[in-house]
Amino acid sequence: MTKSKQAPASVMGAGSILSTVSGPSSATPPDNLGGASTQEQALLDKVAGGQQAAAGMPFNANKPGEHGDASRSPQAGKTCPVSHPVATASTVGETSASPKTGGGVPPVGVCPAGHLDRVRADGSGQRLTTNQGVPVADNQNSLKVGLRGPTAMEDFILREKITHFDHERIPERVVHARGSAAHGYFESYQDLSAITRAAPFAAAGKRTPVFVRFSTVAGERGSADTVRDVRGFAVKFYTDEGNWDLVGNNIPVFFIQDAMKFPDLIHAVKPEPNNAIPQAASAHDTFWDFVTLMPESTHMLMWHTSDRAIPRSYRTMQGFGVHTFQLVNANGEAVFCKFHWQPVQGTHSLVWDEAAKIAGADPDFHRRDLWEAIEAGAYPEWELGLQIFTEEQADQFPFDILDPTKIVPEELVPVQVVGKMTLNRNPDNFFAETEQVAFCTAHIIPGIDFTNDPLLQGRIHSYVDTQISRLGGPNFHEIPINAPVAPLHNNQRDGMHRQAIARGRVAYEPNSLGGGCPFQAGMAGFQTVFKMPQPPEDKVRGKPELFADHYSQARLFWISQTPAEQAHIVNAFRFELSKVQTPAIRVRLVSMLANVDPILAEGVAQGLGIEVPAPMPLATQAPPPHYHPSPALSLLARPGATGIKTRKVAILAGHGVDAASLQAVYADLLAEGAAPRVVSPQLGQLVAYDGSRVDVEVSIEATPAVLYDAVVIADGAASVAMLMRDPDARDFIRQQYRHCKPVLALGEGKDLLEKVGIPTAMDNGDADAGLFVAAAGGADAGLQAFKQALAGHRNFQREFDAAPL
Repeated sequence: MTKSKQAPASVMGAGSILSTVSGPSSATPPDNLGGASTQEQALLDKVAGGQQAAAGMPFNANKPGEHGDASRSPQAGKTCPVSHPVATASTVGETSASPKTGGGVPPVGVCPAGHLDRVRADGSGQRLTTNQGVPVADNQNSLKVGLRGPTAMEDFILREKITHFDHERIPERVVHARGSAAHGYFESYQDLSAITRAAPFAAAGKRTPVFVRFSTVAGERGSADTVRDVRGFAVKFYTDEGNWDLVGNNIPVFFIQDAMKFPDLIHAVKPEPNNAIPQAASAHDTFWDFVTLMPESTHMLMWHTSDRAIPRSYRTMQGFGVHTFQLVNANGEAVFCKFHWQPVQGTHSLVWDEAAKIAGADPDFHRRDLWEAIEAGAYPEWELGLQIFTEEQADQFPFDILDPTKIVPEELVPVQVVGKMTLNRNPDNFFAETEQVAFCTAHIIPGIDFTNDPLLQGRIHSYVDTQISRLGGPNFHEIPINAPVAPLHNNQRDGMHRQAIARGRVAYEPNSLGGGCPFQAGMAGFQTVFKMPQPPEDKVRGKPELFADHYSQARLFWISQTPAEQAHIVNAFRFELSKVQTPAIRVRLVSMLANVDPILAEGVAQGLGIEVPAPMPLATQAPPPHYHPSPALSLLARPGATGIKTRKVAILAGHGVDAASLQAVYADLLAEGAAPRVVSPQLGQLVAYDGSRVDVEVSIEATPAVLYDAVVIADGAASVAMLMRDPDARDFIRQQYRHCKPVLALGEGKDLLEKVGIPTAMDNGDADAGLFVAAAGGADAGLQAFKQALAGHRNFQREFDAAPL
């Protein structure tokens, strides 16, 4: 019987596989490359697999769906089978392992995780090295030619250290340069998939990590925290479907209606260009010159001069998305939405005299407060509320929902609370996280969409654009704090500071050589809301007619404030305009306010020593809408639900103090979450009247009265006598009283109140709801009332009914 001969292995075409240019007309690969190494086999598999993948996609099957009505339902990208992972590799050497290149296991279909542990560095127990990992023998001296000779140019360790130091700073943000941030999470209360497919709202109890940055707007990076200014409230959600940045403020409206005016606004409020004065302040000519020629700013000016612009803490201010957005469900159905952050701690403010003094005593007041609260486990919390309405409802509103100088009153559309955000971790490194984080209004996810708000449309471009110069190029998304936790796969390549090492030869789409990957997601990906066709309009530079109503919502804000809040607005306008040097600008401002409310205009005019001028001409003759007061617009509408937690209480004491009562009050306040501190003219130990000793925690000069929410005057005749002789202690009590804060005098402490001239009752004979005197040994009853007042923050009635100090 004749045996059939086995065909010899073919090596024809092997030379082409060993080359990177051209190849035979036949796609049939050789059986081997002439050898038996695993590298050669891998190369053969790579080339053959690539040819097979390309053959599996003879044409682009998605192309017909890119046109006409079919394009409204994008198709998922077509893929083709890949026979072996090496077919899509950059190099067959990817399985070679080393301490630098990795374990030799190709990361097929994955990208680096976005968590920060992968880049955290710690030098505990480690020797000092250069940036190249070279151990440093001597970090004290530069390399010299002889002990008294010149420094050697070859000292690469010195050069590296100095050069890196010289380049440590990056450009600060053009606005919102001064800020503080923290990590946390958002937890949805319910499944909102009926109205939005946005990942954070996909299920009740779902948690999404967040990074939140609070900031002022006008001041530079080193400016004070407590200046009068809008506060930024930016939240980065690291969702399953990418990063969503809700870049808002603590005020729900803005100065301007169109992004075209944003550079003008910021140039006006920033330090004047001829002398770079003033810093972090709106109280100067160029700002008020600009806004009084832009009457659409009137509503925002009411908020700006209110107590909203001087919050007690980042933890006690609301946040707003400012613009109208759209929520979109899986069926492509859209509703309009306004975003509200409601602090569980309540909404509380400073008073202006206090804010100005804090700026000198502790410029980091808000930054310190946020850090200390989180470190102490008193995690700040905000509930997220949504105002949801349809296009049909919006058409009935007396304002345009695309106008960023208007709110949607809560009486018109109630706020629905849908979840809670908790901040529970401070950053490890301020620069790496807080300074390098990049918030962009363009960062949205499936289920969220923009509207045609002309200010929002400009922000979509501006925020991305500014990061490119600030953070050194288009790859700022690879900085760890900015990296999403969702997988990231695209064909964006190269650029400054690129970190990702993209695998494979394909950097385009559609492709067949990469198996068609990464492929477009189709209906599973982000889609903008499709609108029904509208009649064509001419290109135009202008605004809708409803944008011309500049005063009715400013009036709404004014009539919704309590008398104390209204007085603060009048005083703030007076202060700001008294710093302006140009009388015509003051007159112009009062003429604007005459369109808001005559009492407001008269109060500001009196403070400036001028007559109320004729009202500024209106931009429209349409009758203005009438609004009823909205209690939700008052800060006092939200006292909070956290009691006295984190409230700072000074316990003033001197030698001869009643140690037992002091310690009892201290322990009681601490047990309920307050932060009491024993304060005295000097550090050291106080000798109590019973001979025991009490440690002074901080001196009056280190932490003056404005840094505390309340004061307790400790009992003890000698202690009170010592404080009476100290002018700083006397001033401490006066300022606490003047700023309407709770005061508790224990036993002999009442004598100190009398010494500094503080009345124990109001002018009309009523008791002061924030002033408490407890007899010796009877602190308990007074302390309970004091804590209740402390939870309420201030007694503003003193501003009207108390005798002046």
